[in-house]
Amino acid sequence: MMNDPNLPIPETGFLVTHFLTVKDQEESKAFYVDILGGHVVRSENPAIVKLANTWVILNAGGGPTPDKPQVFLEAPTTPNKVSSFLNLRVADINASYKEWRAKGAHFLTEPLDNHGLEIRCYMRDPDGYLIEVGQATQEMVDLLKERAS
Repeated sequence: MMNDPNLPIPETGFLVTHFLTVKDQEESKAFYVDILGGHVVRSENPAIVKLANTWVILNAGGGPTPDKPQVFLEAPTTPNKVSSFLNLRVADINASYKEWRAKGAHFLTEPLDNHGLEIRCYMRDPDGYLIEVGQATQEMVDLLKERAS
């Protein structure tokens, strides 16, 4: 296999990517590249964007295929009912919020403290997918270290 760190092709084992069914690949690519700083590694059908240490695969919906019979893929139709969302962990949530908001990201709220363990806020991509942006507090770091020992 080829060893290209920009492509989601593992040499051994596996890696995780995120597949999102989108209405408009160009609009979705623009969001993940222009706002979040991703890099396009395949332009369409499906579009693949390297995003930090993972990849987002963006493709149109469609009907069943031989390997997924009876399964239909479609972009979200009700943005306030979700079953999953992307979670972006950032080093500086205030800087990320300001940068991405200035580039056009739509946030539901500004960053808010979540019980002293993390600061987080949520935004939506062009298809309405929910994206959590979170930063751990020192209290969370200490708690996780304590539980790991």
